[in-house]
Amino acid sequence: MPATRDIKRRIRSVRSTKKITRAMELVAAAKMRKAVTKVLATRTYSDLAWSTVLHLVKKLNAEHHPFFQEPKKVKKVGIILISTNRGLCGSFNTQLVNKVVQSINIHHPEKVETEVITMGLKGRLEARRRNLNIVADFPKDDITTSSEKISSVSHLLVQNFLAKKYDKVFVAYTDFVSSLKQVSHVMQLLPIVPTIDERLAHIVHEKKEEINDINVDSFSDFIFEPDMKQVLDAFLPRLVEIQIYQAVLESEASEHSARMFAMRNASDAASDMIESLTLAYNQARQASITAEIAEIAAGSAALS
Repeated sequence: MPATRDIKRRIRSVRSTKKITRAMELVAAAKMRKAVTKVLATRTYSDLAWSTVLHLVKKLNAEHHPFFQEPKKVKKVGIILISTNRGLCGSFNTQLVNKVVQSINIHHPEKVETEVITMGLKGRLEARRRNLNIVADFPKDDITTSSEKISSVSHLLVQNFLAKKYDKVFVAYTDFVSSLKQVSHVMQLLPIVPTIDERLAHIVHEKKEEINDINVDSFSDFIFEPDMKQVLDAFLPRLVEIQIYQAVLESEASEHSARMFAMRNASDAASDMIESLTLAYNQARQASITAEIAEIAAGSAALS
């Protein structure tokens, strides 16, 4: 009986765990629906604004604005890492930090200093474990309601870039493709140069071919009012802020989707474990009953 008692205790424990994972799956599903609604509502504007500026760069002289000027030599870069505050979402944060480390090793040799600015507790902990150079950390909500939430980090990156503290600025996040697929991605924000068109291939889904087929040479000269400098000074920092905001929304939709499926897999594993333990319990109980019957029969034979 002690064996069956232990098995019953384990079954009760696994059932309690299953209730928790099931509840967390439902919560994650509700948050995912809200996050996906927000990311789809802003994705078209964000992508087309970015593609418009990339086409604008091809028509303008890079000397017109510092945001368009590529450095002759890259000495220092800044990367903003957008991760999660909570765990239980599989390898979400590990894959993202792996992508950052891979990008650093490929594109930024040892002579290039890399500073990491984190948004999200789990990403910060993972980056610290990898010995990355973390210089700042900003709070992150589960569901970001407006771009004002990330204006401080955007302002910091823009000011550091204009002050020549950073030669390049990148954002690392997880792109939401579907509820079943999320892709870790490192995107160059600054300087804005035509060679970063690969960002469109990663993010723009429905209109990717349409945007890439645009013939910039057929455009007339752009007209700026009141003048080019005032328009670019007001528009380009706002564009960077919108791109970071979109990256945050993509990351949040990916996070809640990954957590939902992780909790679903945990619930399925708990169900399988309950079935296995129930079978073991029945076998142990049957063995105990058989042993008791054998002892009764042996005792009866001894008395007769």
